[in-house]
Amino acid sequence: MKKHHFLVISLPAQGHINPTLQMAKNLARAGARATFVTTVYGLKRMNNLPTQERLFYSSFSDGYDDDWISNTDHNDYMNNLKHEGSKNLKNLLRKFSDEGHPITFLVYTILLPWVAVVARDIHVPSAFLVIQCGTAFAIYNHLFNSINGVYRSVSDITVTPSFPIDFPELPLFSCNDIPTIVLPNDPHSSVMIPIMREHIQNLENDPNSCVLINTFDTLEEKSMRIVDKMRIFSVGPLVPSAFSDGNDPKDKSFGCELFENPEKNYRRWLDSKPKGSVVYVSFGSIAVLKKEQKEEILHGLLESERPFLWVMRKGKEEVEKGNNYKNEYDDILLNEKGLIVPWCAQMEVLFHKSIGCFVTHCGWNSTLESLVAGVPIVGCPQFSDQTTNAKMAEEVWGTGVRANAVEEVVGRNGVIWLWKL
Repeated sequence: MKKHHFLVISLPAQGHINPTLQMAKNLARAGARATFVTTVYGLKRMNNLPTQERLFYSSFSDGYDDDWISNTDHNDYMNNLKHEGSKNLKNLLRKFSDEGHPITFLVYTILLPWVAVVARDIHVPSAFLVIQCGTAFAIYNHLFNSINGVYRSVSDITVTPSFPIDFPELPLFSCNDIPTIVLPNDPHSSVMIPIMREHIQNLENDPNSCVLINTFDTLEEKSMRIVDKMRIFSVGPLVPSAFSDGNDPKDKSFGCELFENPEKNYRRWLDSKPKGSVVYVSFGSIAVLKKEQKEEILHGLLESERPFLWVMRKGKEEVEKGNNYKNEYDDILLNEKGLIVPWCAQMEVLFHKSIGCFVTHCGWNSTLESLVAGVPIVGCPQFSDQTTNAKMAEEVWGTGVRANAVEEVVGRNGVIWLWKL
């Protein structure tokens, strides 16, 4: 019997690592050999990697092994990544074969469409692991398919899609409801439109194409049916087993944190609060709020008279100035009106009995985790697929409400009104 060896590859961003590493853990738990692969520099940054039978780690060079240069142009980086990554991934695959553990299946994520070409060149099957919701993937296919997609050719990058988008059994999608990264006026569109076009073209050109989506059928069955010409499988929710299927009670975390180690004091603080009383606030690993937005949300929280736990990450200017949010908000912390931390174990927090509401940016990981935990959300989407997730949560799944921003800032009155619903 053929022994499978899955290679699951991801770029080293927290929101990408969590679901892909969980996928690798699930494959290993099911009896296959699974190797999680990221960049050389990314693997160096990953602390406390989980140890598990049949789970292994490796890396490939993207040309930035010693450091990630933050001011590198994104287009330049993606081009270098494709060139260097393709070459070095092939070398890594040869290494596995030489060692007697050939890769039998490749799983790649959203920023790595070229991996499908590498897999095809060496005659290894592959799958695109969509780490966004199934509805977002249906929108991408609608916009990029070769038959009637708006962005089906390279010259179409500046074309504005026509709205609304009308899918069977789903509400109409306006330009405010689709992933911002595929709108011509978005600052990331020059990178993301070609990437998504390449994904869809690769899938269309492969007679054995396979799409894995971090969702589950009862949540997005209607969205999955929209893309009826591809082999699509739901493989979610890709969250630690202890919080989902329960097959491994010891699997209580994703197993890798790129940010500060979570402080322990928030656990004791949560234990001291009544059931369902705490508002949990977090805007993910990428988004950093403007100072005026922080102040509006903070005043809304205080006026709501609800205890709150807020994961507040510093912006670039705050880091450079050495600002400390604990000094800035000492009066609040001393009065125990709220607790502000730089990072926390989100699944653990969402499953705590004291949590009653989650104010979130609506990144897919956070949205999915709130669904698994049964915690309603107040969505404050900012970019990418967050707008789509917020729409689905409010209008289709009925698991939350979406905040409307005025001049890109959600006001305190809106914040108060939303979580009184």
